[in-house]
Amino acid sequence: MDPGDWVVWGGLGTGLIYGVVAQISGFCLNSALRNQIRHGEGLKLRAFILALLIAMIGTQIIGHAGLVDVSESIYAAQRVSWSLIVFGGLLFGYGMILSRGCGARSLVLLGQGNLRSLVVLLCLGISAYATLTGVLGPLRAWITTHTASTLEHYTFASDFHRWLLTAVFSVAGSWFILRDKNFITQIRDSMSGLLIGLLIVAGWLVTGWLGIDEFEPSQPASLTFVAPIGASIQYLMIATGASLSFGVVLVAGVLTGSFASSVLTRQFKITGFDETYRMPRYIAGGLCMGAGGALALGCSIGQGLTGMSTLSFVSIVAFGAIVIGALIALRQGH
Repeated sequence: MDPGDWVVWGGLGTGLIYGVVAQISGFCLNSALRNQIRHGEGLKLRAFILALLIAMIGTQIIGHAGLVDVSESIYAAQRVSWSLIVFGGLLFGYGMILSRGCGARSLVLLGQGNLRSLVVLLCLGISAYATLTGVLGPLRAWITTHTASTLEHYTFASDFHRWLLTAVFSVAGSWFILRDKNFITQIRDSMSGLLIGLLIVAGWLVTGWLGIDEFEPSQPASLTFVAPIGASIQYLMIATGASLSFGVVLVAGVLTGSFASSVLTRQFKITGFDETYRMPRYIAGGLCMGAGGALALGCSIGQGLTGMSTLSFVSIVAFGAIVIGALIALRQGH
């Protein structure tokens, strides 16, 4: 296969597996934080942290081996507006709680028949593209120009310091995971963390190794959902003459995988808004996630797993802001 085929089929396969795993396990940062804060139940949070550790270790290994150069990714940007990164992260985290799930979770829910998620995804995609290249694009660019600072390095320059940071995250994360001795025996949650962490690594390999095209170079990437959801909506409208990207086929794969899994497990069911007053909250959540994810350069998966796997300083700050935004919304009773 040529590099373009690797990207398309690799992205579709990655999305399919993610859709199946996330549909069966309920993998989601929203559920992880909500269950931990409201009920003191940490299985979903431990699954997310396990995915993060697997993604981080795997990405550092393939980077050290010279297979993928993550310094060419969006997470290694050298001109950064920290104010927009923080504001965007807070906005995304808050919106994630309002809409009861991130973009990835909304795709999974739509695949199993939840039409509330369709509203969220449409609002998210439109809001993201309005912020990136649409009516809000010039304002975002102006603020970036006037508030951006230059980073000499996107992460620690030396291999030693990168591996040291990986070790610190791994020890702290493992300590938290193993505090609940029942987690390992909960196959659904533990395997979801393991598999989704490996999917992050697989995404890097597909786009940054197998899919490299010397004649049409592109940035390496892995799982992220804010811009790809917007790109998917755009592709549906102007597919003629447009080429499929990793993000678009990833979105299609997640939907298909979730649908197939929910049908096979007899969990597919058409649902909507039982009470009309809930709809504005979901719309607001989708709009916040789209704009916030565009400003923060990613979502709870894009920054929380893919970005964090690169040890990018920007991703660490963005993901921290996403978590804080979510916690604020939870504390307010959403």
